[in-house]
Amino acid sequence: MADSFIQTELHELRKEYQKELPGSELIACHPVSVRVKMTKTEYRQFDVCLQFPEGYPNTSIVVELKSKTIPEKLRDGLTKVCDTETKKLCGKPQLLPVLRLLKQFLDDNPFAICSEELSFIKKELITEKDQIKVKQKSGSISMTIYQDNYYFSFKMIVPEEYPAKQVCIQKVDDNFPKLFSTVFFNQAIEMARQCVEPPLKKKPKDAPFEPKPSLKLIAKFLVEDCIRRYPRDPCQICKDNAFPPDPKSVVTVPSNDRYIERVYCCHLFHHGCLDTFMKTPPFTGGKKCPGCKQRIYHDKWNITPRLAEERWAHQEAKRRELAEVVDFLE
Repeated sequence: MADSFIQTELHELRKEYQKELPGSELIACHPVSVRVKMTKTEYRQFDVCLQFPEGYPNTSIVVELKSKTIPEKLRDGLTKVCDTETKKLCGKPQLLPVLRLLKQFLDDNPFAICSEELSFIKKELITEKDQIKVKQKSGSISMTIYQDNYYFSFKMIVPEEYPAKQVCIQKVDDNFPKLFSTVFFNQAIEMARQCVEPPLKKKPKDAPFEPKPSLKLIAKFLVEDCIRRYPRDPCQICKDNAFPPDPKSVVTVPSNDRYIERVYCCHLFHHGCLDTFMKTPPFTGGKKCPGCKQRIYHDKWNITPRLAEERWAHQEAKRRELAEVVDFLE
């Protein structure tokens, strides 16, 4: 009776799998085991191994999932879901229902390939004050991150071909200074691009380029390296917070002493502090950031050390001349 039941199911699978499981490949189909390769994209795929236990169909079919790209933890969870469903089907055909369930999961879950990245974001980057909204079918993650009185809202969309294609980033709203908001957004886009596009100039010893996941990388960059960091980052000269406590008090006039300057090494300065620092000796080898000792590059102070030395010497000469005149008049 059991053998006949199984043979009927196998016959039905051979007949219907192309219609029921489009994009799948039937690797093996016999009473010992059934193997089906399910593929949604190059990376969203797994092998389904099914075995008929003793007593089938009054016992649950045994499900095993294998994949080189879908995380083991997710596969284990999905296997448990299958076990729960097959228990409801005891006494009935289980083969096609299980395969349909797995195919539907693969089709409807763009996060299947990046479940560990999403788990990291939820556990390590989000606090009670923050907001996160995940839409499974559209593959979108909307986040609003708060740091003191500042906030930054953005959306990340995981494409069908992820990680071969980069995560898409959309800025929604924020109250950071416009310059910083633009830098955060543009750098995130560039980092995501570099994950999927090989460098224009390849070094001879470099390994062949392979796309890398960009979801965790981008989220970590925006949250930790930008939104959390800058509201509390000090001016490297005066050591006061570069950002004012109230976002409405941010200075927008570039020549104002309290205007926030961000240099190439990503450290912050007040404009007045940096201007004085850049115009004060020593100049040999270029001015170095007090925080990281890297050379400071900035369009407003784009002059050679020699020219900076000459300008300072000229200003000092003028100052001494004025001091002599004052002394004479007194």
